[in-house]
Amino acid sequence: MTRRRRIYEGKAKVLFEGPEPGTLVQYFKDDASAFNNQKRGIITGKGVLNNRISEYLMTRLGDIGVPTHFMRRLNMREQLVREVEIIPIEVVVHNIAAATLSKRFGIPEGTQLPRSIIEYYYKSDELGDPMVSEEHITAFGWAMPQDLDDIMALSLRINDYLSGLFLGIGLKLVDFKLEFGRLWENDEMRIVLADEISPDNCRLWDVKTNEKLDKDRFREDLGRVEEAYQEVARRLGILPEGGPVDVATPIREPGPR
Repeated sequence: MTRRRRIYEGKAKVLFEGPEPGTLVQYFKDDASAFNNQKRGIITGKGVLNNRISEYLMTRLGDIGVPTHFMRRLNMREQLVREVEIIPIEVVVHNIAAATLSKRFGIPEGTQLPRSIIEYYYKSDELGDPMVSEEHITAFGWAMPQDLDDIMALSLRINDYLSGLFLGIGLKLVDFKLEFGRLWENDEMRIVLADEISPDNCRLWDVKTNEKLDKDRFREDLGRVEEAYQEVARRLGILPEGGPVDVATPIREPGPR
């Protein structure tokens, strides 16, 4: 069996060398972390569910013309993605006040914001992912002004679409985190959506009860974390038949496809 080279391992995913040039295999782990890795744990079956959920949402976004790195799902825990140059910025879109936004400005959690607010954070665990401005981003060369214009436009479009999609299944999209990368094709570069979209990086509340159905259940020790992820997948109509059965699969180098 051919062993593929491990390119990168993060808190929730591993990237392996892909089967063709310019591709990577993205493996979803069950590992969970919060508060800049100060709290760690395992959410059984999370990798299987996030793989399915992210596949579904990336595909739907691609259908409306949002460029993404996603190519196809390979199996229960892996998907094939295009290799991109990740821009070291986390883009956070807020629709409803929650968590740190509520604390920073003294806004009661659950308050509908007058309009969607976009914030930028520098991707650095060592520095605690500090909030940055467009001035920081362009001055330090992390992205060009045109890149930021593209990122802002894509983020607002993604927010509009996902807000409606989730509302249609009885969920509020409170806020979420996006990452983008540069995709080079024939000496031409375009900005594409990368990473994942799942309950790991979205706050999702039930429309009627405001029950939290995302990683906040892990952060806040609310219990029933696995069930929350399953409920999101169920409402999207993509819960694997019989539930996420591949719950104990260890990280491995993918074999030949």
